[in-house]
Amino acid sequence: MAVKDENKGGQNPKPSSKHKVMWKGGLMHFIRIHRRGYIYGRWTNRFIDLMIHRIFPRIGSRGKTFLADRYHGKLLPQEHAEAVITLNKNIPLQDLEQIVPYPMARDLMLKGSPEILAYECACRHSRKNPCQPTQVCMIIGQPFVGLFHKHNPENSRIISQEEGLQLLRDEHDRGHMHVAWFRTGMMDRFYAICNCCKCCCGGLEAMTKYDIPMLASSGYAAQVDEEKCVGCGKCIEPCPFDAITVKDGRATIDWEKCMGCGVCASQCPEEALSLVLDPKKGEPMDVREM
Repeated sequence: MAVKDENKGGQNPKPSSKHKVMWKGGLMHFIRIHRRGYIYGRWTNRFIDLMIHRIFPRIGSRGKTFLADRYHGKLLPQEHAEAVITLNKNIPLQDLEQIVPYPMARDLMLKGSPEILAYECACRHSRKNPCQPTQVCMIIGQPFVGLFHKHNPENSRIISQEEGLQLLRDEHDRGHMHVAWFRTGMMDRFYAICNCCKCCCGGLEAMTKYDIPMLASSGYAAQVDEEKCVGCGKCIEPCPFDAITVKDGRATIDWEKCMGCGVCASQCPEEALSLVLDPKKGEPMDVREM
């Protein structure tokens, strides 16, 4: 007896209503666990490697804004980064448009005495010859500390506030910048302070190489004390944003490029560079004032 061919021409059969329900349920489940940070927390290195080597180089103009709206960082000067991890009370924040100029992360709760997880930097992990050490990112607060540590115990360790402060200071001395990260896949909130180096940071590469606006200014700009500056040029190479040149024996800051990270000030042997508040650069994420 011949079997009737219900799929003539080799076309895929239309999915049944049962299959549609199963697919919809599976998709919604994926979205739920993604927004709670599970995907990113479990496979961080793979996720960042995909972003750096596949997504950033191929993304179109519309995709750049879409990505930055959902995954972005705020530059933090040294003292602001230290203030975040030494909170002694809960701080609810709202209307953060001047601090984080993106549609997401408008509301934020910073919890006092946050738990801190020292975590392997996924950006450094994705490079052939990364900067050392690599365990320099800090996951801040629950449920993220527990999530990241559970799935990556070999690449992370729970640390005290004192150890977190020392980590920040060590990275500051190496000429690395501090960035507070926000993303939709982490419950639309702040979840980490990364200590980013110029040669490995994927967010910095996205911004400077591919014109993806993933980083927001600290709210400060660098300033040169002309009486102290000797024009040695030791601030030029460390600057993550290539915002410094030396002219007529003095360092000069390109205001448009400067994001107020403070790396130049930390590397100047003459202490001729400092950060000054600049309202045109946005509001600082200074929890002591908030």
